Order: sequence, then structure tokens, then C-alpha cells
Amino acid sequence: MKLTEQTCRPIKAGEPPLVRKEAEDLMQQIPTWSFGEKEIGKEFKFKDFREAMEFVNRVAAIANEQDHHPDISISYNRVKLVLSTHKIGGLSLNDFIVAARIDLLSDQEHIERAA
Repeated sequence: MKLTEQTCRPIKAGEPPLVRKEAEDLMQQIPTWSFGEKEIGKEFKFKDFREAMEFVNRVAAIANEQDHHPDISISYNRVKLVLSTHKIGGLSLNDFIVAARIDLLSDQEHIERAA
């Protein structure tokens, strides 16, 4: 099942994070995201601050709907998103679901990925 068709589930403290191979397999569905040891991230670039903030508000709606929230950094027309499941100290399926939904949003909006 595609990540965009899935819904985040509650994560319990003590659950193990995804093993690297599982995370690498899921990365195939979100290839424009960067893959770190315990997180995934992506930077987006916009025409101006207003567009960046509109995007952040749409990301917030997805995060609230899924009850899984990215770390968000804003610098004028750039937005950096980082996803990790802090409760387990690493990556969970939820991180990839939210990333895929954000990609779907950005694809619909034709947002340019920052260099």
C-alpha cells in the first residue's frame, strides 16, 4: 500500500525504531527527502515569505490530521522539515507517511525544491 494511502498510528514508548533496511525501502517512495541516521528531512523554496507561511500552514494541517508533527524551520522563503519519532528515538512508519503526504501537497502546489 502506498504511503499516501496510510494513516499514522499511535506509537508507544519502547517500540523499536525502523531498522535501516526498512527505512531504506520506504525512502524509495519519498526519494527527494534526505535520509539521516534518526530522521528524514527536506527543504522547500518559495517565491516569498507569504508563500512559505501558507505552505507551513498546510503542512500543519496534515500534521494535526495525522497527529504526527515535523520540526519546522523557516528562513524567509525557505522551509526545512525534519521528521523523526522522538518517542522512540528514531524513525517510524509515521515519519514516512507524513513525508509522503507533504510531497503530495507540494506536487499539487508545484513547489520548487531548494538546492
